[in-house]
Amino acid sequence: MLAARGGSMTEGPSTEPAARPFVVPCADLDAGAPWRWLRAGWRDVRRAPGLTLLFGVVIVLVSLGISWLAYLLGRFALLATLLSGFVFVAPLLCVGLYCVSRALERGRTPRLRDSFVLAKRVLGQAGVYALGQGVIILLWSRAGMMVSAFFPFDGSDPTAFWEFLALGSAVGAVFAALTFAVTAFSLPMIADRDVDMVTAAVSSVHAVMRNKRVMVLWGLVLVTLTAIGFATALLGLGLLMPWLAYASWHGYRETLDASAWAAME
Repeated sequence: MLAARGGSMTEGPSTEPAARPFVVPCADLDAGAPWRWLRAGWRDVRRAPGLTLLFGVVIVLVSLGISWLAYLLGRFALLATLLSGFVFVAPLLCVGLYCVSRALERGRTPRLRDSFVLAKRVLGQAGVYALGQGVIILLWSRAGMMVSAFFPFDGSDPTAFWEFLALGSAVGAVFAALTFAVTAFSLPMIADRDVDMVTAAVSSVHAVMRNKRVMVLWGLVLVTLTAIGFATALLGLGLLMPWLAYASWHGYRETLDASAWAAME
């Protein structure tokens, strides 16, 4: 049974592995859930400013490095490759940030060493996650190329331009929605429980589908704050990305009941 308590869930007793469901049970969220997660995430920022700043600096440097290389290379295909490379690094950064919120939730002092230890333990599952996201990014870029190939326009017809833009946006929205549904709760779960990535991803998609309206709102919050980060020449990402990672942790804790799986230590 799920029970909200300060943005997290009260864990029940563990069950035998044979009794584990394939899809992790999820709560029915109310419209105030995203704002609770943001408030809880901000509390973690204030309680662990040093680690937040450290991870924020790394995020900004990685983002600036990718942008600089993309500018030099100047080709979308190569940019997609670079983004795929970042996808393999980002999960470990996220796991490190989740470890901060996890420690604070347990009444412990978060340490950078603990983040490294946890990231090492989930390296295999994070690799599966990153591989899947890399495939989605490459398929996304190929889908964009196919739209250009099958629906070319010379720029002289405004109607054709808007049709092309609408079609491209629709295709992009499908891939964006899939990515969001898979990632919403899966990474926090593998950082918290000894669970395989397939179960975590399927459970994340299930929870998103069960709470469509709330998760659409949460997705809009993520997009808006991320856009603000980009609008500040990427510098704002140093604060916004850790904040959103902490908030995502609390979202996972309120939404999924993963008590049937052993906790990561």
